[in-house]
Amino acid sequence: MKESSPFLICVDEVFPRAPRFLTRSDKNGTIRQHDKLVRRILRAYSAWPMNGLNSLVIARAPEKTRVVVAMSGGVDSSVVAGLLKRGNYEVVGITLQLYDHGAAAKKKGACCAGQDVEDARRVAERLGIPHYVLDYENRFRTGVMEAFAESYAMGLTPVPCVLCNARIKFADLLEMAQNLGADALATGHYVQRIEGEGGPELHRAADAGRDQSYFLFRTTREQLSMLRFPLGGMEKPRVRALAAELGLAVAEKPDSQDICFVPDGNYARVVARLSPGAAQPGDIVDESGRVLGRHPGVIHFTVGQRKGLGISGEPQPLFVLALDAARARVVVGPRESLSTRKIVVHEVNWLVPLRDVVDCTVKVRSTRAPVPARVFAAPNGGAEVELPEGESAVAPGQAAVFYDGSRVLGGGWIARSEPATRAA
Repeated sequence: MKESSPFLICVDEVFPRAPRFLTRSDKNGTIRQHDKLVRRILRAYSAWPMNGLNSLVIARAPEKTRVVVAMSGGVDSSVVAGLLKRGNYEVVGITLQLYDHGAAAKKKGACCAGQDVEDARRVAERLGIPHYVLDYENRFRTGVMEAFAESYAMGLTPVPCVLCNARIKFADLLEMAQNLGADALATGHYVQRIEGEGGPELHRAADAGRDQSYFLFRTTREQLSMLRFPLGGMEKPRVRALAAELGLAVAEKPDSQDICFVPDGNYARVVARLSPGAAQPGDIVDESGRVLGRHPGVIHFTVGQRKGLGISGEPQPLFVLALDAARARVVVGPRESLSTRKIVVHEVNWLVPLRDVVDCTVKVRSTRAPVPARVFAAPNGGAEVELPEGESAVAPGQAAVFYDGSRVLGGGWIARSEPATRAA
């Protein structure tokens, strides 16, 4: 198989819906190089599959299918653009300038600013596709950065990446793609879109270590109909190999890390700058209200935190149990007091038909494994989540995302949790 072939990469990567009887592959799903017959069949299939849908599940030939690619300047979105271009799609690249890139431009792993915009432009030039840069700094500051600061000042632990996807990338950018007459908006997210009996479904990525479904729980069913995630079935080493194969200069570029607009990792400093007065000093108290010490502001803490409390002489390790921003208090206690069996969630977004009771699993932080749950939908758009096996250090402001196997059912924002003893 020639490396320059625009279609013959990996059956499951480019043709996830290709009939299995058309392919002969090794254990990795790679087409055997000697199988010329299969190559000819797949080449014809890529131009117009037998089911009338192209590889993006759109009823149109690739060369007549316009796809806008959200290009952040990183390797993932660059490979998406490259694969679609190689598949004969009409590709348009769009990069969003999201924030002041003065500090971020010097930090490895930042995105959507400074050098990243230039990297995206270079990739587009290499691929020979039109590329546009849109100044979204004001929208990003209002809809994401200021919301992040306000949440921290309220004693919450926000997830700004969710807000960015929901308010900017999958709202404004999707509208821009529609205005450009695009048939789809493709991104470099590691998540899978699978056609189900009731329409497109959102699923976890094949590479569990790269899965980003937690951050996309606010994606609506309407948005999902136009979104495409070509990397959802791949692993990162394969993506980097494809970047090198495509001749992209970003093939070895470091991945984005942490929160993009916090270049030095100091959240509290950013919050204090965006929300002056948020760092109000107060007391550190135990569960009974006994004062144990002082703190410089609740913005420096999150539920479950142990380090940085500045308390000594206690008989057992203490953890942050709750943040009371109204009274500027940090409540601490032993590890067992972090356990909960009930969560109250608000602003739930459902990707499935709403049911009164849903048995599923739930993730309460992006890095946590899902745990068994029973979700009771509330008439106000919220839900109560029962956790039969319990969960620990559930932080208000984080997301509770519901799964059925790999499928994302929906999710909402954690408003509060009840201690295990009280919930029992």
